[in-house]
Amino acid sequence: MASLVCLPLPKLSIVRASSSSSSFSSSLSPSATSPLPADSLNDKFGRKGIHFHQSNGIPTVDLTVRNGSSLRLHISDAHITSYKPKVYWKDDGFEEVLFTTPAANGGKGGIGLVINDASNSASKSSLLPTSDWTVKDVDSDAIDALQVELSCSSKQMEITYIVTLYSESMATAVIVKNTGPKLLSLNSAILSHFKFKRRDGAAIQGLEGCSYCSLPPLSSPFEILSPTEAMKAEDPDWFSFGSEPQEKAGSWSLQDVPFTILKNKFSRVYAAPPAERSKPVYHTTPSKYETLDQGRELFFRVIRMGFEDIYLQSPGSLSDKFGKDYFICTGPASMLVPVTVKPGEQWRGAQVIEHDNL
Repeated sequence: MASLVCLPLPKLSIVRASSSSSSFSSSLSPSATSPLPADSLNDKFGRKGIHFHQSNGIPTVDLTVRNGSSLRLHISDAHITSYKPKVYWKDDGFEEVLFTTPAANGGKGGIGLVINDASNSASKSSLLPTSDWTVKDVDSDAIDALQVELSCSSKQMEITYIVTLYSESMATAVIVKNTGPKLLSLNSAILSHFKFKRRDGAAIQGLEGCSYCSLPPLSSPFEILSPTEAMKAEDPDWFSFGSEPQEKAGSWSLQDVPFTILKNKFSRVYAAPPAERSKPVYHTTPSKYETLDQGRELFFRVIRMGFEDIYLQSPGSLSDKFGKDYFICTGPASMLVPVTVKPGEQWRGAQVIEHDNL
């Protein structure tokens, strides 16, 4: 069972599961609160920097730390639809990092937790209950670190999802506990849709030397491109020098350049091939990599914990139908080799997005 290593983040630790425990390994309680209206949530959990309200009829919580960095989380489906960190030395220096489609178009994108059934290759269905998340707890360290803990359950598992906002980073952590009599087999990911100013100048740094193969994304309620759309071939344009085309599905390649250019359309997973993982020593994917938005001169590190793979999707020209901004989809994942959780045991994974854009 994979373990989650605590990162040296400031103040409040992302490994804190509730206000009554001091570590990420605390036991999960099934006594999550029942769904409550925004006013009741504010009465019970609201505090400085943590505000509950209705957004387009959806129960929502906004987190805002001292320097003005903010985050918006839809409670019913644990969907993070906005992250605006302070990025410049000026009073109004806040930039939206996430790409989210308008609510009228389903509010796709943002940051979404994906947990799918890997035991049946024919189904690959989501194991997350629809609109069944509730607020379990909140915590804060003054107003420089804020945290909301959500929970939901199904017949065979309990899930705790912890969202934490800091002045220069944000983190999402998940705990899955197997409460049933059978082994759980999961394909999972925490997928973020990053916004870029333009298609040119969008890149990833930090994956040089990694193996990758073309693979469709895990299906989820938050996807902007479906697995079929993501894998559909697209011809490169005349000005695609240095860009990498979509490879044949399942074929393995090696990233041999320092920058992954995101102009062309592709869908791939960076990972050690499953056959390599049985060896005593093999090359794993890095624990962190960086998104590079040259149009806005913004750079963000994505850090993975508990997950074995890194998923990366570039939509190419398909992004045009979603507005003038470009976007990518990326994040830590367990796609090639499912996570297995024995009855009574837990699995944990996390993603951290941090920056030095001050």
